[in-house]
Amino acid sequence: MADGHAKAGARPLAIVLLSGGMDSCVCLAEAVRDHEVAALHINYGQRTEARELRAFRELADHYGVTRRLVADISYLKAIGGSSLVDATQTVETGLPEPGQGVPSTYVPFRNAHILAVGVSWAEVIGAGALYIGAVEEDGSGYPDCRREFYDRFEAAANAGTRPETQLTIVTPLIRLDKGAIVRRGLELGAPLHLTWSCYTDEDSACGICESCRLRLRGFAAAGVSDPLPYRR
Repeated sequence: MADGHAKAGARPLAIVLLSGGMDSCVCLAEAVRDHEVAALHINYGQRTEARELRAFRELADHYGVTRRLVADISYLKAIGGSSLVDATQTVETGLPEPGQGVPSTYVPFRNAHILAVGVSWAEVIGAGALYIGAVEEDGSGYPDCRREFYDRFEAAANAGTRPETQLTIVTPLIRLDKGAIVRRGLELGAPLHLTWSCYTDEDSACGICESCRLRLRGFAAAGVSDPLPYRR
């Protein structure tokens, strides 16, 4: 039996894909209510890689998560095709508009690569669930943030692993807007001050990239102040 398989009476084991952003933090806060948690972080050559890794470690420390995996898939930077990994491209500012198409910050099929790492780790340690803080309702329109994608990936994962491996991909935030995510985080006591969402800067958040603006809109909708420092 693989290391980490749950014993009788123990809480089930889940892997949380923890980028260090606000959504992944609230997702972690949801998961720890019912599961023993293992935290997975991915470095893929993103602009704020070091700052996101710091947020991951601080969030894992906050929740006492000792089982951690940091994986490097920086070949996504070599593949390119996204302003998050290619400094010659411009990151969009402002909020996403309906029908504007997929923004340049979309990293082609990134979440499939991340989930594949999670599935492999889950099979080894005996986790039955993968949690990911994907947001479809109030996000940037990334095609790999739709529940349809996760349903199909879940089916592929269960078809391509050992018969005893039964994985569920859990997306607790998928239908929430940013305001609802902030409110849920506050209800759960999530340490939102430890998170990082900015796409471009690692010291003070820029305040103008799409991710910063979505985050700020969420805090405004929830009627509370964002604890992060902003340049603008």
